[in-house]
Amino acid sequence: VDHQKADWVSIHERICQLLIPIRTSLPFLLSEKERKHGSEQLVKRQKYVIDLAYSTAQGFVLDGKHQEAIPAALHALRFSAEVYGSNSVQLVPAYLLLAEASTGVGHFLEASKYLSQAQWIVLRTPDCSVAVQYKLHRSLGLFCAAEGNFEQALYHLANDIYLASSTFGLKSIEASGGYFHMADVFFRQNKMDVANSLYAEV
Repeated sequence: VDHQKADWVSIHERICQLLIPIRTSLPFLLSEKERKHGSEQLVKRQKYVIDLAYSTAQGFVLDGKHQEAIPAALHALRFSAEVYGSNSVQLVPAYLLLAEASTGVGHFLEASKYLSQAQWIVLRTPDCSVAVQYKLHRSLGLFCAAEGNFEQALYHLANDIYLASSTFGLKSIEASGGYFHMADVFFRQNKMDVANSLYAEV
């Protein structure tokens, strides 16, 4: 009952009415044109649910409500898999969000599994965008830092900064997040001079 209430509070209340037309099958006696139109409308509705669930989960994470984010992120993942397929790079943002939310509630094993799935998809996608790659490295870095594995965290955050700055520029907002998180890791290691120089880059 608790997980149902959490699901309702997190996302289900917002998408409940949207699920009815998605879960209702099309009548069999439709013309080819009507079936095609119905399929296009279904995909459009599913993508809307993906965006709504993802943005809702992201909002919860930004507010520090990691537990509430998990059901919404799971809906984003589930619908992304239905629309794009289970090995699509389109699933990576939902996996990264689930990893962050799981880490936030201390479920490191679950977070690790989500990150592994995201990493596997990125590795299997040769033309994966740099935007997805740098976000993956940032998520891996934050996860390693949460576990106290600072050396591995710095490795991933360095990759994050390299990828983001080579694509968006050294002073870009995309790169500044990596500098900030790297500074936090050095701060946690009591390397204040390095941390302060990186904070200055933000």
